[in-house]
Amino acid sequence: MTSVSTFRKRTLAALGGTAIAALVLSGCAAGDSGNSGASGTITVGTTDKVTLLDPAGSYDNGSFFIMNNVFPFLMNSNPGSSDVHPDIAESAEFTSPTEYTVVLKPGLKWANGNDLTASDVKFSFDRQVAIAADNGPSSLLYNLDSTEVKDDLTVVFHLKAANDQIWPQILSSPAGPIVDEDVFAADALTTDQEIVDANAFAGPYIISSYKFNELVQFKAYDGYQGLLEPPKTETVNLKYYADQSNMKLDVQEGNIDVATRSLSATDIESLEANSNVTVHKGPGGEIRYIVFNFDTMPFGATTAEADAAKALAVRQAIADLIDRDAIAEQVYKGTYLPLYSYVPAGLTGATEALKGLYGDGSGGPDADKAKATLEAAGITDVVTLHLQYNPDHYGASSGDEYALIKSQLEASGLFTVDLQSTEWVQYAKDRSADVYPIYQLGWFPDYSDADNYLSPFFQTDNFLVNHFSDAEIDALIQAQAVEGDPGTRESQIEEIQAKVAAHLSTLPFLQGAQVAVSGKDVKGVDETLDASFKFRFNVLSK
Repeated sequence: MTSVSTFRKRTLAALGGTAIAALVLSGCAAGDSGNSGASGTITVGTTDKVTLLDPAGSYDNGSFFIMNNVFPFLMNSNPGSSDVHPDIAESAEFTSPTEYTVVLKPGLKWANGNDLTASDVKFSFDRQVAIAADNGPSSLLYNLDSTEVKDDLTVVFHLKAANDQIWPQILSSPAGPIVDEDVFAADALTTDQEIVDANAFAGPYIISSYKFNELVQFKAYDGYQGLLEPPKTETVNLKYYADQSNMKLDVQEGNIDVATRSLSATDIESLEANSNVTVHKGPGGEIRYIVFNFDTMPFGATTAEADAAKALAVRQAIADLIDRDAIAEQVYKGTYLPLYSYVPAGLTGATEALKGLYGDGSGGPDADKAKATLEAAGITDVVTLHLQYNPDHYGASSGDEYALIKSQLEASGLFTVDLQSTEWVQYAKDRSADVYPIYQLGWFPDYSDADNYLSPFFQTDNFLVNHFSDAEIDALIQAQAVEGDPGTRESQIEEIQAKVAAHLSTLPFLQGAQVAVSGKDVKGVDETLDASFKFRFNVLSK
C-alpha cells in the first residue's frame, strides 16, 4: 500500500473573500463561482437545522441537505432515480471480489483552485474512520478495510467481505463526500467557518455566504464535472425558520420560493387548498421511531435496578400500547402511515415483524397484554419513563405526536411519562452521550436499500450508540450486504427484522412521504423528490 504522504498535496491556493451585501450577516463570503450558464435566484426555506458541515461529524438530514449540493461524490444518482452511477469518477467497478477501483475524471479542481485527486479521496475515507464521531456516519464504512492510492486518478477500496452489494450506494451516502485534504484536519473535525473560508467545495454549488442555521447563500460552480446537470439557477438562498408557521406564511405569500422539511400536516392540508402554491409529494423513505438506551432506560444495565429481563418487558409493554393509526391520523392527517417493522413498506425484504408480536396482533394496542408482560417479569409498580423529543428538527407536530404517545402510555395505568424536549443542536449531542433513556428519532435514508435501515442501527458499533449488541444480528447484517443471490438476501433481511423485533432496540411506528411546497412559477421540485432522498438545487428554476 502506498503511503498517503507520498500523494499529499502541500500547496494551498490563495483564498479570496467576496462580500455579498444582501446576504452577509456575520457569515463569510467564500468567493465567486464564475458560472455563466445559470441565472436568477431562488430562495428555499427549511426548519431542518445543520449540525456540522464536516461530513465526518454529522449524520442528519439537515446537514446532508447542504452537503449533497456542495461536496463531490464518487457515485451519485440523477434526479428522478435512485440508481447510482459514477459522479466525479470516470469509472467505478469491482476489479476483484474485495477490491473496488475508482478512476477519477482528469483535471478536477476544488473551487479554491486546489487539485482534486485520488489523494483527497483516500484522505476523506481515512479521516471518517479515524475520527469515528458519535454523530458521524463512519458506521456505514463497516466493510472498508483500507483505501489505497494507485496514482493521482486511481484509488482502490479494499473491502473486508467480498461482493459487497451496498458499497456503490455507500459511496453516494453521507459517508461519501470527498473533502479537500489541504483544508480539513486528518484526525479532528473542521469547523463550518474554516470550510466556508477555504472555499473547500467542488459540487454543483459553493457556499458564498454562511450564517449558521439562519441564512446560507449558494452560487453555481462552473468547475463541477460530475453526473448532475449544470445548475439552472445561479444563486440559491437557504433560509432557516425556528417556527414552521412562519415558513408556511412566507411560501404562501411568495416571500420564499420553496418550503421543505418540515411543515405540519395541518399546514400541508391548508396549503393544498391555496391556489398560489403547489404541494409536491415524493416517495416516502422517512420513518419515525423511539430509541431505547439499553444502559439508562428503566432496569437498564447501568441503573441501580439493572435487570435485562425487566428492561425487555418495559420495551415490550410500550410496544403493546402504541396506537399507530391514531398517531398517523390525528397528528399527521394521513401524511404518515403506520409502520410495523424496521424496513419501510415498498423496499425489498420489508416485513411487518412487529405487528404479530405486540399489541392485539393486528396492529392495534392491547393494554391487558402490556400489563401481563410486565407482571410476568415481576414488575407490579407503575414505571416512570423519561421520554425526550425534539421540537424543531422533526417539525412542530412532534409536540402533538409525543403528547399523544404519553397519553397512550399513561392511559394504561402502567406508566408515568416525564416528557421533555430539547432543540436539535443540543439534542444531537445529548442523545449519544447517554443523557436520554428513551427518545425520539427519525430516519431519512442515505440510499434506497433495506440495508440502510439495518446496518446503522443494529450492529454493535451503531449510530444510535444505545448499547445494543447481538453477535447473531451482526453476522446476519454483514452476510446480507455481500449476498449476491437476491432471494437469499431477501430472506436474510426478513430474518434480521424478526430478530430485532424480539429485542426491541428501537420501536418504529410511522412511515412518511417527502413533501415540499413551491410557488406556481417554480420548476424542478418534483424531479428532486425521488427515491434517492436527496434534495437537489441544480434542477430548480423559475
